[in-house]
Amino acid sequence: MFKQSFLPFGNHRGSSGSAFFTSHLILSSAGQQDYDLLVIGGGSGGLACAKEAAQLGRKVAVVDYVEPSPQGTKWGLGGTCVNVGCIPKKLMHQAALLGGMIQDAHHYGWEVAQPIRHDWKMAEAVQNHVKSLNWGHRVQLQDRKVKYFNIKASFINEHTVCGIAKSGKETLLSADHIVIATGGRPRYPTHIEGALEYGITSDDIFWLKESPGKTLVLTDVALECAGFLTGIGLDTTVMMRSIPLRGFDQQMSSLVMEHMESHGTQFLKGCIPTCIKRLPDGQLQVTWEDRTSGKKDTGIFDTVLWAIGRIPETRNLNLKEVGVNINPENQKIIVDAQDVTSVPHIYAIGDVAEGRPELTPTAIMAGKLLAQRLFGQSSDLMDYNNVPTTVFTPLEYGCVGLSEEEAVARHGQEHIEVGHSWVPPLAWLPLRYSVFQMVCLKEPPQLVLGLHFLGPNAGEVTQGFALGIKCGASYAQVMRTVGIHPTCSEEVVKLRISKRSGLDPTVTGC
Repeated sequence: MFKQSFLPFGNHRGSSGSAFFTSHLILSSAGQQDYDLLVIGGGSGGLACAKEAAQLGRKVAVVDYVEPSPQGTKWGLGGTCVNVGCIPKKLMHQAALLGGMIQDAHHYGWEVAQPIRHDWKMAEAVQNHVKSLNWGHRVQLQDRKVKYFNIKASFINEHTVCGIAKSGKETLLSADHIVIATGGRPRYPTHIEGALEYGITSDDIFWLKESPGKTLVLTDVALECAGFLTGIGLDTTVMMRSIPLRGFDQQMSSLVMEHMESHGTQFLKGCIPTCIKRLPDGQLQVTWEDRTSGKKDTGIFDTVLWAIGRIPETRNLNLKEVGVNINPENQKIIVDAQDVTSVPHIYAIGDVAEGRPELTPTAIMAGKLLAQRLFGQSSDLMDYNNVPTTVFTPLEYGCVGLSEEEAVARHGQEHIEVGHSWVPPLAWLPLRYSVFQMVCLKEPPQLVLGLHFLGPNAGEVTQGFALGIKCGASYAQVMRTVGIHPTCSEEVVKLRISKRSGLDPTVTGC
């Protein structure tokens, strides 16, 4: 185990000279801790790594600190997913789906008073659930004897970090191995007048005390917030500068957007904001420009929500001082297949690492596998191929494997076959359609390269088929699988119409 016998001179947190050296002598003798593993970041990946290492009998510490958003929002232990990501998003998405079900209920014989109304008090229930998860994470760490420090940490040498608490108290922690799992925070377009002063992000939307009202969502990728805001009855507009859901299958992405448009979400396509101003009545005036025509226009909104990407939390870790290399373009930490940085005993997992998908389940698995390699005599590496995911837009989109565009780029148009079907789910009256698309190699046995589904419970459907695709399923094997009737997902095992055939893929019976 690494033992810190002295601390070097140098600038640190604004201190210098003899005062710096004296303060560090006091901390070294009175407050320094030593661990087998120190995890910086209390999100999904970091907590998974810490708990797994503790299960393997190691002495582990986790440091975590949430810097308030520019609007002052802050939260507890658990990271983005628990506090301002997957969990509150799914709950608010569910609230919107329930509203749709109530509107459809009369088709099934229920008499429901119209119009139905939604109350933003939903947010309080969501926040209380999140707080219960914060507490649960604290309890889990305690049960596994993982020491938790609510401090903002930065490196002072290769084996030691200095953490500063909200009170200003400093704590030195050293370890044989250090894992960086700090994730990222939403990006603000600071070059746009009023963006930082008047805009909010996903860091804030789930913790608002009052309804956001008429909302402008600026995004190409994050359609989920716009979807649930429309779903609970709010006037919602999405401003996009390019294509929707970049990186996903573009036909499916377009269908997601078309569904949102048909259900009330407004879209300003090919537009970029240039200025935001607060009016005397508190509303926000947004000016934008159409990139094609150059024409400028304005609109009045109650809330402006930025969802234009994320920035990794690496800037305040003092990584350069200890030799940890980052990508200068995106500030992400460069790692190898074993999650090792340019410093052999310092690792990075999750969103903060270069080339990793920004998904909670991949961070969790990567964290567990890293702990097992370090302390459990394992050599298993994280496999980032065929990772399933779901976009929780009003028409949910689940996918695993390659999109049609990726398959064409990798194998060539002539070497792939795409099967598809349009299915009317029994859960939807009046009649609407869900969509399946399976991307396969053309040559037998026609290996399945990707599966895409638009429809109800898309995550649940996709998770099951992901196992088969991970195991190398072929089209022939899928066709020999017996479906469960009546379900949407049974149509996967009946996909017999290819795009190349030009035949109508609409399913009209059993």
